[in-house]
Amino acid sequence: MVTREIGYQVDPGLASWGALAQDQGEVNPDLVWPASVGVFDRMRREDSQVSSVLRAVTLPVRSATWAIDPTGADEDVVALVSSDLGLPVVGRPPSAPARTRGRFSFTEHLRLALTMLVFGHAFFEQVYDVGQGDGRAHLAKLAWRPPRTISAVKVDKDGGLAWIEQQAASGRVRIPVGRLVAYVHDREGGDWVGQSLLRSAYKNWLIKDRLLRAQAMTVERNGLGVPVYTGAKPPEGATVEESRQWAEHEQEEGLKVATSFRAGQAAGAAIPATASLDLKGVSGDLPDTSGPIRYHDEQIARSVLAHFLNLGTETGSWALGSTFAEFFTQSLNAVAAAVADTLQQHVIEDLVDLNWGPGTPAPRLVVTPIGREHPATAEAVRTLVAAGVVTPDASLDAHMRAQYGLPVADPQDQDPAPDGGRQTAPDDTQDSPPPGARTRWWRTLLPRLRGPR
Repeated sequence: MVTREIGYQVDPGLASWGALAQDQGEVNPDLVWPASVGVFDRMRREDSQVSSVLRAVTLPVRSATWAIDPTGADEDVVALVSSDLGLPVVGRPPSAPARTRGRFSFTEHLRLALTMLVFGHAFFEQVYDVGQGDGRAHLAKLAWRPPRTISAVKVDKDGGLAWIEQQAASGRVRIPVGRLVAYVHDREGGDWVGQSLLRSAYKNWLIKDRLLRAQAMTVERNGLGVPVYTGAKPPEGATVEESRQWAEHEQEEGLKVATSFRAGQAAGAAIPATASLDLKGVSGDLPDTSGPIRYHDEQIARSVLAHFLNLGTETGSWALGSTFAEFFTQSLNAVAAAVADTLQQHVIEDLVDLNWGPGTPAPRLVVTPIGREHPATAEAVRTLVAAGVVTPDASLDAHMRAQYGLPVADPQDQDPAPDGGRQTAPDDTQDSPPPGARTRWWRTLLPRLRGPR
């Protein structure tokens, strides 16, 4: 029986930094970690198209519905995991904690975890507290360790992560893998630095940045024209030497006038009678930079399958929007699944192991598939009620009122229906409730939705 590996994923003879560089296979020295951190950070902060692309990828994942699925786990285990992560349990009414200050925020953690798409990796340190009431370990925080502070990453021979090291003013801090939660995008082998989502767009971003600078310089230099000063003629009867001195003086003074000339309401210049000041433009056509800039914007969007960001410019039509969106949502679901898998293994199961041991079943983190939500329209609710899939109750009443901006139900109408909770049907010959009657909309419509029995 084979119990040990013979080969390796990371060459044990290389230092940690050299091993990472080898596994990355990066040929551009500007994008070899850790230099890549600063480059990708600049891309997301300075370029509007890159920022738009990242928001298109991260916001749907952040706004998806995340929940805890019991999957047969013990009730105490489910309750602790749900409470510590601040997530609802599937199939149960959501219950907000009494206080949120000082508690773990799943929303904030998810936002920072998705920075792995920018830098290729996002590391967090687990921090726990012991509850005073139950004596159990509770998740206090998952402390983000910014990529710019990480100075070394140690990888074992089998490709597993050993530790990361942070550089601080007081010295280096080493965090072992047992206390880490590592989100790595498109990891291959021992490459725990990962692959940035922006890597394939780097060339387009770089060329576009240069084109934008050239475009700004073209407008600045040629939009107004270049001032050209022609000196005044020397006085009549001047000697050769006096004419030479006059020409030198005119050249110096003319240069001052030309270089200090500015456009504006108060712009102007005073020159001798025989001198002239002209604004010279470019002969011929200026180079077109708008087309290449648009092309590189389109390629940046293509790099993350966000083709719909180019609709109206690249294709000239919205006809292919649904097809583009389908591929894009599939990629978003893959990102959400990767986040859920890492958080399941290294947060939820670690939390269960600390309190109940490795043999205890753990609940699962699930996320609603992105792009498959069905709006709760009045027609959809009518169909579901008629089919007996859902039962009209106070919760549905409150939801539908909020959905359509209707007034809140009268508190006096909260009495349970007679007949043991079964709603009684009003007279079918009566189109509306009698004046003054407090009757919920679903009590009136229920018999009509269900039809004859």
